[in-house]
Amino acid sequence: MEILHVSAECYPMAKAGGLGDVVGALPKYQNALGHVAKVVMPMYRTQFLYNNEWVVDAKGSANMGNLFFDYTIIKEQTNKLGFDLYLVDINGLTDREKIYGYNDDTERFTAFQIAVLHWVNQWEHLPSVIHCHDHHTGLIPFMMKYSFAFAKLAQVPSIVTIHNAQYQGWMGWDKSTYIPAYDTWKAGLLEWAGTINPLASAIKCSWAVTTVSWSYLEELRQQANGLEALFEYEKGKCYGILNGIDADVWDPATDNYLTVNYDASTVAEGKAANKAALCERFGLQPDLPLFVFIGRLVGEKAADVLPDAILSAMYRHPNKASFLILGSGDPSLEDRFRGMASAFTGKYNAFIGYNEALS
Repeated sequence: MEILHVSAECYPMAKAGGLGDVVGALPKYQNALGHVAKVVMPMYRTQFLYNNEWVVDAKGSANMGNLFFDYTIIKEQTNKLGFDLYLVDINGLTDREKIYGYNDDTERFTAFQIAVLHWVNQWEHLPSVIHCHDHHTGLIPFMMKYSFAFAKLAQVPSIVTIHNAQYQGWMGWDKSTYIPAYDTWKAGLLEWAGTINPLASAIKCSWAVTTVSWSYLEELRQQANGLEALFEYEKGKCYGILNGIDADVWDPATDNYLTVNYDASTVAEGKAANKAALCERFGLQPDLPLFVFIGRLVGEKAADVLPDAILSAMYRHPNKASFLILGSGDPSLEDRFRGMASAFTGKYNAFIGYNEALS
């Protein structure tokens, strides 16, 4: 099979969370099984872009409503990742350092999806499947089936993997003209709760839906930020596939991020040495048990209950444990985690931000 993964993230090019880890590992192992897996993503201005060699694969022009744009697609030359990585450059939209957080994210990711399909539409052969990831690529299954410009792709299977259903890419109907001309009788496949909802559209239009575990799929039928009924209705094509880790990247015997490497025969010594280095860096007592939270500081990760839980533990069991927080997210939670550090010197600290080596 030839599998084209379309994603907003892919480690090590650009990563904000687990989405980047999965897209950076899954294609490598698919290739090892004899498939041909590739990844295409936006060309953010990251260190990986500047530190590697690229070749131009394609150039083209497309439009998003009244906005006409040129795009360039480049390919990493060495195949060092174990799969072909393609980057889409759209001047004024992808030329940013950060992945998310801009006022024009809707325009950025919609144009990216249009450019990807415009590119694939010109291939001499078609991929066996297009694998979309989260809402940033959620319009692709609809456009493949119903946009006249991409009629050639209508029979190509599409799959969507949902890593995080909290964010759905909502768009007002005033932006419906962004989507290349389509059969208006199918407009309902774009809609959920009165707006264009790319994630909901992907669930409706894709051939199959996967989530990052069976338990997450069950959770989404109960709590999916408004999509619960849709997950229940489409349950026949939904599958939970448990995420794993990339043992090549995160092998403690070779991991360059660790202060001290270790293997199965030196686990105790290695973990103790790394814990000591971490405690020294953050001013924590190394002789106490260390509890660590790494993740986005948002309610869906239960980060909103952490401050009170940590305070309760420290007041009820003084000098029994240390706590360390690593993450970013809700500004009010960030401020609260920062503020706790001065009150519990030696037993609590926080790093607010994203740091691959530290995590």
